[in-house]
Amino acid sequence: MTNQYVPLLFMTGIGAAFALFSVLLLPLVGPRRYNRAKADAYECGIDPTPQALGGGKVPVKYYLTAMLFIIFDIEGVFLYPFAVAFNNLGLIALVEMVLFILTVFVAYAYVWRRGGLEWD
Repeated sequence: MTNQYVPLLFMTGIGAAFALFSVLLLPLVGPRRYNRAKADAYECGIDPTPQALGGGKVPVKYYLTAMLFIIFDIEGVFLYPFAVAFNNLGLIALVEMVLFILTVFVAYAYVWRRGGLEWD
């Protein structure tokens, strides 16, 4: 019974050893001379500008794009188990998956028609 866990413990040990090795090696190979440019956060080469106290305004289109990504990402999460167990499922599962894909396709067509996928 315990022989089943030996490979798992071995891989866990390798991962922990690599993490410890990386942390201990950093002071030896890391940068020794610090300047203002290396200490600043990376902002795509543009100096960050101070924002208003409320954090400034973010376009609504940003949130719409994020929501679209989440919706279509969840579709992929639902499709993967179906594809894996396709041989074991019956005709009912196929019909349900076709209805699911049609529903998502209708949402996709609606968003496309309304211009939600346009990058201005």
